[in-house]
Amino acid sequence: MPVIRSSDAVTHEIHGARFVSYATPRTGSKELCAWRGEIPAGTKAPAHTVSREEIFHLLVGELILTLDGRAERIRAGDTVIVNPGATLAVENPTDHTALSWVTTSIGLEAELADGTRITPPWAN
Repeated sequence: MPVIRSSDAVTHEIHGARFVSYATPRTGSKELCAWRGEIPAGTKAPAHTVSREEIFHLLVGELILTLDGRAERIRAGDTVIVNPGATLAVENPTDHTALSWVTTSIGLEAELADGTRITPPWAN
C-alpha cells in the first residue's frame, strides 16, 4: 500500500507558485496525480490550456479563477471542474497564501498563450 508521507512529497516551483506533489506514477499511482498548490499573495499565474480534466479544490483562502474568459471568485471549500481544452488562469488578489488540492489524470500538459507547452513533473 503506497503511503506518501508529507516529508516525502516533492516540491516544484513555477510562475510564482509552489506545487507539492504527492500522487504520481513515481509514488505508485496508476491513473491519477494529485498535488497541493500554494499560491502566494499577489500571484497572477499566466493563462494556460490544459490537456486533461482537473479537479481544483480550494482548501484555504480566496482566488480568482478565469476559465475560458469567465472570471469567478472562489473561496475555501469551493471546487472548480476544469475540462480538457479549457483555458485557466489563477490569481490571488489577497494578502494571504491560498492552498489548493488538484487532481488530474497522468499525462497532463499545459499550453501557454505563446504556444509554449509544459509537461508538469507533478502531473506525470
